[in-house]
Amino acid sequence: MARSTEQATSSAPERDGSPTTLAQDLLVACRRGDSTERYRTALAKATDADLRQIREDRQTGLAFWLNCYNAGTQLLLEERPDLYESPLRFVRFFHAPAVTVGGTSLPLDRIENGLLRGGRSKYGLGYLPKINVTNFERRYRLDGCDPRIHFALNCGAESCPAIRAYEPDRVDEQLDLATRSYLDATVEYDADAGTVLVPRVFLWFRGDFGGGSGIRELLRSYDAIPDDATPKIRHNSWDWTRAAGKFVE
Repeated sequence: MARSTEQATSSAPERDGSPTTLAQDLLVACRRGDSTERYRTALAKATDADLRQIREDRQTGLAFWLNCYNAGTQLLLEERPDLYESPLRFVRFFHAPAVTVGGTSLPLDRIENGLLRGGRSKYGLGYLPKINVTNFERRYRLDGCDPRIHFALNCGAESCPAIRAYEPDRVDEQLDLATRSYLDATVEYDADAGTVLVPRVFLWFRGDFGGGSGIRELLRSYDAIPDDATPKIRHNSWDWTRAAGKFVE
């Protein structure tokens, strides 16, 4: 069984060569500061047959693309930090090639919105479909959007959640843990004022969460607000300070 990021720091990864394992080990190599070339090359050479389980099994695809995104972020921050620091960050950094899978070069924007979010636009607060959809996205995108991915994806900013390596057979449990941990650290409920202060991802991707009622329901389910509370939602600012290497301890 694949090891978690926390478990994989004690020895060099020597495991099977499936794309799922390669993506996980690529992320571990990023954390350790090891060479990533072997994993990047193998992922780039993966065939459609190699990627079949990623395409056909949702849990496998979810874990795979989360690991690819987070590894891609770390690679870009290390190799092209100028893109992140640019005033044009949202064009230059998020649209720069991050990882190559099956011969297709993928920027972070495409992994997040075209694949993990099931083909939703990054504009329109999560309510609009993505217009420019590639054949690769049509073939490999997930069906629907699990909003918990927003507490697992790390784009290099200080306000982003910490990174862990996701495993297909544990991804649901791991996403629950990531969500609870992030909400515990960032949500501020004020019963007297009748308000709850939440991270800005709840605004940027409001539709992914099912609007205001969906956001409150999620907050209740993770004990961020009381079960009988219906507070007004306020959004915190986002700290874009570059923070590479933000892994779960």
